[in-house]
Amino acid sequence: MPANFEALASVIEQSEKDLLSRWIAALTAAGATRSGQTSDKELKDACGRFLKELRNALKSGAGEDIASPPWQDVREVLEEISTARALRGYSPVETALFVFSLKEPLFDLLRKVLAREEHLADVLIASGGVLDRLGLFTTEVYQKSREEVIKRQQDELLELSTPVIQLWDKILALPLIGTLDSARTQIVMENLLQTIVDAEAEIAIIDITGVPAVDTLVAQHLIKTVAAARLMGADCIISGIRPQIAQTIVHLGLDLQVVSKATMADALSLALKKTGQRVERLAARG
Repeated sequence: MPANFEALASVIEQSEKDLLSRWIAALTAAGATRSGQTSDKELKDACGRFLKELRNALKSGAGEDIASPPWQDVREVLEEISTARALRGYSPVETALFVFSLKEPLFDLLRKVLAREEHLADVLIASGGVLDRLGLFTTEVYQKSREEVIKRQQDELLELSTPVIQLWDKILALPLIGTLDSARTQIVMENLLQTIVDAEAEIAIIDITGVPAVDTLVAQHLIKTVAAARLMGADCIISGIRPQIAQTIVHLGLDLQVVSKATMADALSLALKKTGQRVERLAARG
């Protein structure tokens, strides 16, 4: 097998310029630039770097084990390309095509240069096998990159969906929308506790009008949040408990261990009283 790879490396080195040109043409025809998302220069540079590192890895004698150290530079090139394509919205097929589209021009070149060589078939098989492995590697990197993007977007959405608002002096509001789970509860706690410290708040109103249902698990998360706020010196009031949710809480025998109000307006009125503040209506001007 190493001998076949050495022959492959030799052919690539001898006709690299022609191979590069035909490969880029195949990629462009397949839509690799995606209407300008990848520039022609960027595509040419990526293909040139890949061929250079591929040739060096083939000459190293490491064989087809693309996980071995001699293939590290090839992997790094593919990781960079696959990550960039994942961020730009390319599909897994479009990403893997970067490697797989090299097959046809490479095989044509091998048939032309090694036409009279007995080991032509072996070289073709060896080159096809290594390109298949490298193509699958790009898919793995792509999938990992997409998962990281999705995870980052989920974290950002969680941050946006748990805003802590200062309603009044020493009074905060935390409107919750959607279902509470362990990950979101942790973010809720962190945001709430940090804002309590920053605003020197005494009351935190947790509004659950946008929470579709309250079960034992959700109630436990609310209790944890309330307990954490109390440890920071702030009392909590829960508002937005709808009749259906109230019935569910009673049916489950849950004790939220906190003062509750039907609306945020009621909760704010109570919070003002607890902090010794009041709001007065100005007399209408004549």
